[in-house]
Order: sequence, then structure tokens, then C-alpha cells
Amino acid sequence: MNETMILAAPVFLGFLLGVFFFGGLWWTVKRAIPSQRPALWFSASLLVRTSIAMAGFYLVGGNAWARWLLCLLGFILARFFVNSLTRSSRPNPPDLPAEIRYAP
Repeated sequence: MNETMILAAPVFLGFLLGVFFFGGLWWTVKRAIPSQRPALWFSASLLVRTSIAMAGFYLVGGNAWARWLLCLLGFILARFFVNSLTRSSRPNPPDLPAEIRYAP
């Protein structure tokens, strides 16, 4: 049980860091697009989100490579989680050309 908690903690903390990072990215896009200064929003957001995520990785991982990998696993899982929460449920507008509607 104790070993499981030791391994689960970095995954959970990495997940929280990922939710903060990718949720912050989604929030930034929502706020920056209608803004008068979108470049400032994106630049400041990138600096803050990356600084907090890297500091969190450093604190969680310490000097154990296994904790770094488990934290990264949680971070990646959070990406899929936030992506599924923020994905629009409505289909692409039909009046757009096919190249634009299905662009990656």
C-alpha cells in the first residue's frame, strides 16, 4: 500500500500540473482572441504556465528519474483530460470550404 502511494503521488501531482498548464492555455485562448493585445496575453501566459509547471516538476521529481517520468505521465494524461473537457460538441460550420473544415 505504501509503495502504491509513493508511485501514485507523482502521477497525481503531474496530473494537477497538466490541468493547470493546459487549462490555463484554454483560458488564455478564450481571453486573448477578443483582446486588444493578444500577443501580451499569450506571452505572459506562456511564461507563467511554463514557470509553474517546471517548478512543479522539479519539486515533485527531485533527483529521482522515476518520479520525473511518473509526473510526466500524469501531465500527459491531463492533456487528454482537458482536451476532452474543452472540445466543442458542435460540428464544423457547413459553409466553410472542405480544406478549412478538415484542416488539422
